[in-house]
Amino acid sequence: MKLIRYGKMGMEKPGILINDKRYSLSAYFKDFDRDFFATDGLAQVKELLSRGEDLPLVGEEERWGAPIARPGKVMCIGLNYSDHAKEAGMPIPTEPIIFQKGSNTVVGPYDPILIPRGSEKTDWEVELGVVIGKRARYLDSIEASKDCIAGYCLANDVSERAFQLERGGQWTKGKSSDNFTPIGPFLLDADRIENPQDLDMKLWVNGQLMQSGNTDNMIFSVHFIVHYLSQFMTLEEGDLILTGTPPGVGMGQKPQVYLKLNDVVELEIEHLGRQKQICHNA
Repeated sequence: MKLIRYGKMGMEKPGILINDKRYSLSAYFKDFDRDFFATDGLAQVKELLSRGEDLPLVGEEERWGAPIARPGKVMCIGLNYSDHAKEAGMPIPTEPIIFQKGSNTVVGPYDPILIPRGSEKTDWEVELGVVIGKRARYLDSIEASKDCIAGYCLANDVSERAFQLERGGQWTKGKSSDNFTPIGPFLLDADRIENPQDLDMKLWVNGQLMQSGNTDNMIFSVHFIVHYLSQFMTLEEGDLILTGTPPGVGMGQKPQVYLKLNDVVELEIEHLGRQKQICHNA
């Protein structure tokens, strides 16, 4: 299943993508939020589809929203690809580096990237997003984490490197500007991804391929990350985890290259669709 949300920002409604057409589920579900996942909403959608209900089409003019409602947490893993750590000039982590993004940074896949005021180093990062479907607290094993994942989505972990690295060392403030987490276009349920550690991922800036990698190069796997995080915090239904990016970010270029007004960023992950953002000034 490919869950989508549509409509004006802050007024999105739930839907589903079937054969490249969007259909509304708003008559059956309030939203794809914590309550939806906590009450086994995915199973309810499957049951609804099995009944062959006549679902209304979503108009083509409707905005694509983020495929999940504003999450309780956006947890991120830094330097999770060894080749990205090398290009950043940082040691390869022996444990996951954890930071957070503001949950209000989550926007739709085609919403603009807003370059923050005073920014000179706004950067891009294609990442695999993981949405939690079952509360995870002190999981006993890495294997147990599989049952806690609702699905996967494409994400752009937009970052402001000066804010992140040159303003006191707190990564969160370089990651939490408005519109800094486009996700979607859809959430693919976990059953449809046989191996999350074998997904091709790419990102282009103004048509030039900048990032090309595969999730098999992660230092810490998706299932390890969920298990690991559960030892330090309770992961709740609808929480979003960003799992790291391959090399090719602007900070790693020689000379470094950063986003500017009207730049176009496009990205994709195998099976998870494609995004496109145009850079605006905040």
